[in-house]
Amino acid sequence: MATAIAILIGYLIGSLSFAVIVSRLLGLPDPHSYGSGNPGATNVLRTGHKVAAVLTLAGDAAKGWFAVWLVRELGSVYGVDEAGAALTGLAAFLGHLFPVYFAFKGGKGVATAAGILFALSPWLGLGTLATWLIIAVFFRYSSLAALVAAVFAPFWALFLNSFRFDVTIAAISAMCALLVWRHRTNIRNLLEGREGRIGQRRTGSERTTDTPQG
Repeated sequence: MATAIAILIGYLIGSLSFAVIVSRLLGLPDPHSYGSGNPGATNVLRTGHKVAAVLTLAGDAAKGWFAVWLVRELGSVYGVDEAGAALTGLAAFLGHLFPVYFAFKGGKGVATAAGILFALSPWLGLGTLATWLIIAVFFRYSSLAALVAAVFAPFWALFLNSFRFDVTIAAISAMCALLVWRHRTNIRNLLEGREGRIGQRRTGSERTTDTPQG
């Protein structure tokens, strides 16, 4: 029962869409209405408002980290173990993808996934972040960096867990698989040469076929 409650709390925390919250607070357009239509830091950056993009990135990462941290700090008292913490992280990720507060129109979950991975294991977070940075710096495609990092993350997790497959590894693998699925339109755009690069602004006429859900 305690684990189920932790998972529900994780989902509610993950449902806080900082792209929308920050944009409203700073008087910016709804992130669903321009660029890729994705409520995430990369799309917010297309407004030219770097502070808003940084706040979005930090908020989305922090909520994923906080959901797992909260369960680890308080859950043991109620019998929620490490597997429960991992499942809570997965629930927070699902909350970001399908936020109950914003008509289930969420983002793609890259920053939130990063926060969850750092909370589960700092070394896992650092390894995945390094993978993302290398691809992002050399190719300047946020989506490509996210896809490569998502593919490598379960392998980093298995390596750090001495190649033992458990609930935590399963939760990480499920999260990464969902992240890749969420980028399916980006995969098509990358193959067709239509994907926007990091920091590139788009007008309404240049908008990709991404939906607000990503």
